[in-house]
Amino acid sequence: MTERMQVDYLLTCQADEDADAKARGIALEQTVELPDDCVPDAIRERLVGRVERLDPLPDRRFHCTISFDSALFGGELTQLLNTLFGNISLKDGILLTDIRWPDSVLDTFGGPAHGMNGIRRMTGVPRNQGLLCTALKPVGLDARALAERAYAFARGGMDIIKDDHGVANQADAPFADRLAACQNAVTRANAETGGNSLYFPNVTAPWPVLEERLQAAKDAGCQGVLISPWITGLDAMRWARDRFGLALMAHPALTGSHFRAEHGMAPELLLGDLFRLAGADASIYPNTGGRFGFSLATCEAINHRLRYTLGGLPAAAPTPGGGMDAARASGWLEQYGADTILLIGGSLYQQGDLTSATAALRAAIGRG
Repeated sequence: MTERMQVDYLLTCQADEDADAKARGIALEQTVELPDDCVPDAIRERLVGRVERLDPLPDRRFHCTISFDSALFGGELTQLLNTLFGNISLKDGILLTDIRWPDSVLDTFGGPAHGMNGIRRMTGVPRNQGLLCTALKPVGLDARALAERAYAFARGGMDIIKDDHGVANQADAPFADRLAACQNAVTRANAETGGNSLYFPNVTAPWPVLEERLQAAKDAGCQGVLISPWITGLDAMRWARDRFGLALMAHPALTGSHFRAEHGMAPELLLGDLFRLAGADASIYPNTGGRFGFSLATCEAINHRLRYTLGGLPAAAPTPGGGMDAARASGWLEQYGADTILLIGGSLYQQGDLTSATAALRAAIGRG
């Protein structure tokens, strides 16, 4: 018998909306997209979503669980997303809050190729220590200048030095020039210090340029890349995992439009479960207290979703960023645990000497 996937939605109903009708409407819209009386009995029984639960909450809200036959997905991540939130994304008052995944779905999509443990092996950082990441910026610098910054960070012992997500293929620092210059700079610094810093170029691009950049990164000796999967398409990340085997650090660009109070997807589900399911080894999210509005509870929920037991999928690395202060780094590791990658950029640049700032950051988290 095919397993059913249990999906939770928080429904917010207007005064003229009936909760039962809204729930049944989701079950039909996300499967057969027909009125119930137009659906053949055999298909209704087998493939129409089933409203398993509809519990009232205050303020005309309702906890709704709908189950879907996993045969609906046809083994395709694109259709899984379409079933979860396709047409209903165009409606209002529907918030996707949780999914209980059948083992068959988890086995089909596979999750991270490396995960947190794999990134630890690449960097050589032991299990009881947190990892550090920074971004090469700003856009507008040429490849040589960005490489100088990569070299300085690597000299200080930065674990992962990634391109900023806005640094792509601009004329100031074309991708090919930047890739060669920055990877060579990090390799040279490692040879001088005995360190093991990694450079992750930003490969986010249209198809087939994405494939060209992934291949170029692998040929250059990079062990991982930065990708914005909500821009490239989530399944492009899964394809990159299978085709190239590089560690994938997922950036959350464009996902914020889903994070509304009454409609969209819960951040921990999108940046946690969905990114992890599709192959993200590390998932960047905006830390509380920075430039964005996530609460501590939301950050903790994302961390949990990236780490919790999810079939046999490896745990991915929570990567909080978005205006983190280097002075608070040790406190964030105490809060989130050692299986975290701290993404810190601006507060290191403000110190001027990137090598010294990185070395001081390492010392502050007990890695001096």
